[in-house]
Amino acid sequence: MSEEIEDHRLLNDSENEPFSSVLERRVSRRSIMRGGLNVAAVSMLAGFGLTACSDDDNDNRSVSEDDRAAAMMLAFEAVAGSKQDAVVVPSANASQKNGSAALTAGTAAATATSGYTAQVVMPWGTPINNNGQAWSQSLAFTPEIQANSVGMHHDGMYHFPISDDTASSNFIMALNNEYIDQGALWAPQGGPSENPRPANESRTEINAHGVTVVELRRDENRVWDVVRNSQYNRRVTSATPCDLEGPVAGSQYVVTAYDNTGRTTRGTNNNCANGFTPWGTYLTCEENWPAIFRKDSGREADDNRLGIGQGGTRYDWETSAGDATENNGEFARFNATPTGETASADYRNEPRTFGYIVEIDPYDATSRPVKRTALGRFRHEGCWPGKLVEGEPVVFYSGHDSRNEYIYKFVSDAKWNPADANMAGATTDRLAIGAKYMNEGTLYAAKFNADGTGEWLELEPDTIVPVSAGSRYAGQTLASALGLEAGDRAGIIIHTCDAADLMGATPMDRPEWGTVDPVSGEVYMTLTNNSDRLPEGQRATVSNGDSIEEPGASYGQAPVNAANPRAGNSDGQVIRWVEPSPGETTFDWDVFVFGKVPTSDDQNLSSLSEQNFFSSCDGLWYDDRGDGQGILWIETDSGTQYTNDQVLAVVPQGLSKGDNASVIHEGNQAQLKRFAVGPNGCEVTGIFATPDKTALFINIQHPSNWPIDDNGSNTPDATVEPTGDVRPRASTVVIQKADGGQIAV
Repeated sequence: MSEEIEDHRLLNDSENEPFSSVLERRVSRRSIMRGGLNVAAVSMLAGFGLTACSDDDNDNRSVSEDDRAAAMMLAFEAVAGSKQDAVVVPSANASQKNGSAALTAGTAAATATSGYTAQVVMPWGTPINNNGQAWSQSLAFTPEIQANSVGMHHDGMYHFPISDDTASSNFIMALNNEYIDQGALWAPQGGPSENPRPANESRTEINAHGVTVVELRRDENRVWDVVRNSQYNRRVTSATPCDLEGPVAGSQYVVTAYDNTGRTTRGTNNNCANGFTPWGTYLTCEENWPAIFRKDSGREADDNRLGIGQGGTRYDWETSAGDATENNGEFARFNATPTGETASADYRNEPRTFGYIVEIDPYDATSRPVKRTALGRFRHEGCWPGKLVEGEPVVFYSGHDSRNEYIYKFVSDAKWNPADANMAGATTDRLAIGAKYMNEGTLYAAKFNADGTGEWLELEPDTIVPVSAGSRYAGQTLASALGLEAGDRAGIIIHTCDAADLMGATPMDRPEWGTVDPVSGEVYMTLTNNSDRLPEGQRATVSNGDSIEEPGASYGQAPVNAANPRAGNSDGQVIRWVEPSPGETTFDWDVFVFGKVPTSDDQNLSSLSEQNFFSSCDGLWYDDRGDGQGILWIETDSGTQYTNDQVLAVVPQGLSKGDNASVIHEGNQAQLKRFAVGPNGCEVTGIFATPDKTALFINIQHPSNWPIDDNGSNTPDATVEPTGDVRPRASTVVIQKADGGQIAV
């Protein structure tokens, strides 16, 4: 989630114990990993792959201790922090652009043998067909131009092979366009118009959101570019018709004037992180969507819980309602205030058609996106598939990116059949396969215990609210506690967050991106930060102003603790967990690394140094290199005074936690190295590598003065600073080794 559109309101009024409190007690027990191995220690060792979890075959095995001892090493020199209008990547000699010295990688790493290049590809405004228009600094966007060009503010993305033979040089790219910068979008006219917004301005902004799907190809000079007019190219915007499937589809909750049957809606919005499926579809995730709606009266519990606003919206699209050119309530739908006698006469339920995981078939530009409601309704940061095991359920993990919100898991009713795996170029109904695995299943919320164990709490209508959750509804079914009819699964989904509150899920410090090691099944997730920590000795207060003694998610500010010891903590951490098998409801967890930037305090729990300090971890991706080896890539969204946002790499195999607070500590933190730094003002996000690992793709979101104009080129050098002011363009950047070898090793 971009800092520019964060919503810091605390919307969780439950009294569930927050993760900060759990983490404090967990860190205090860290000596469990050394000395005598008691039951809990054995559980943790088994959980994190130090003993085999399965003897079926290599696809299901965990990494052995010997494998970890022989883990591959990162073969690049860590780059220095940077504050410039350019992307910085490792160079062949030990120096960086503009003369800043590279930092040594530590004795454990190999010496870099080749420098890297960084090329801009598909920046905002790149035409995807002949209906687009070539970029210029003075380009005046219209709804038509933007609908046929790459959208604004790139975020999550993924690649899909067209042919197995060319999977690393020619593929379909699906890319999220999270939000817009009105200043850059309307720069030629000096900014957006005043309210009421002109209809075509609102349409242009609506078309700048959503998802871009394009074909990318690398030429003989290893330069990447969009294949204009490819059969795969299309835009999915905030106006694109979408189907609703799963428990909510056809229910009373999503009946609108647009569709009285409650089976379709328009658009997907504020798509942050992403996911993908084993059958070859793209998952885009609706995160800060509540801010595009207003509801001034007739509010429901879920409106308040998710933060639907009153009196205005982020972009004021609803003020274009009533324009003579308005079609079928295209602007009126953003004002959810009831105006008719029933829901079928207005848009009171329009917000309930948002907040989902949206599945897109990148191979079929004529197909309609599908909102998979069974995976829950909240502010989804992303959605990541778990380890695949034949005959076991397919699972997906997702985080709700807000302070004191939850981590979720969806477990399919259908069992995985390898015959459903994506075959590049095959003609198949991928969305039908998606319906098989994603429309029916069980949704869970996570509870983290201080002893390093955890459990997945079922969110079903007949689930009994446990006494341990401390709720006055203990002993009732979830449906009853939420005031729903018995068996109302659609109602549970609409009120996902409230259901998780009642079950006693653990409120987290902004869970953002996740990723999964496909061999061991280890799941990693970033907890970005919690900006509202109180100084030591101060009491927290609940939402009604009363002070409280013990931690609870009902307060607007959380007290400091051993694991988050500073007031206003903004550094965050990466956690990881592992489950016995995909459908299990228990797991073991620990902290992988604590973020930290250089300060005078001594709370550097992972002993980070100049070569790897970071804050506000955000993007995350596990780069499987085969044979149980892989690289965990970490991206940041903070932009400190020490460096712009960055990309770091670490090989998790071979790292031992011992009695330290986290897996990365003073004995091994040199293996965590800064790989790249973004330009001024940006967030670094979205990440994957080609199958042959020769090209790493990242996204640069909201740069302040980048990239160079280069006479309107869509493929300029990302490492060159502009000579003057430019109209900033969010862009994808592809990083490659100058010698064509594999990235990082």
